[in-house]
Amino acid sequence: MASHTSFKDRNLIAVIGDEDSITGLLLAGIGHINEQLKKNFLVVDSKTQVSTIEAAFQEFTERKDVAILLINQHVCTQLLQSPLSLTAWHVQIAEKIRPTVDRYQQAFPTLLEIPSKDHPYDPAKDSVLKRVQKLFGE
Repeated sequence: MASHTSFKDRNLIAVIGDEDSITGLLLAGIGHINEQLKKNFLVVDSKTQVSTIEAAFQEFTERKDVAILLINQHVCTQLLQSPLSLTAWHVQIAEKIRPTVDRYQQAFPTLLEIPSKDHPYDPAKDSVLKRVQKLFGE
């Protein structure tokens, strides 16, 4: 069990998401840039490399000042309802980032998948909800 001191410095929310989600959360005041000029958010678009998303996920989950990591669910996995030009990109992201998200087991930072404006929430894809259902035998 972690001591109380390990929790007290976790005061940030980090976000990996599309431009609309990030913009809304930044307007709500979650934006932060530390002394090393590291941001607590990553805007993902069709040009974002999978390695960049993976690196941001690793960085945010290893930071000691992040309490919650929000990630657009469609960044993890895509419902394939987008135009063909974006479909291949989303499938690639799903194949690369979904296993990483599913393997993540730490309590802090807490990982929460959120919907975006263009992609509705799908509880069947939510790794946290899957673990809760498994815990309760559903």
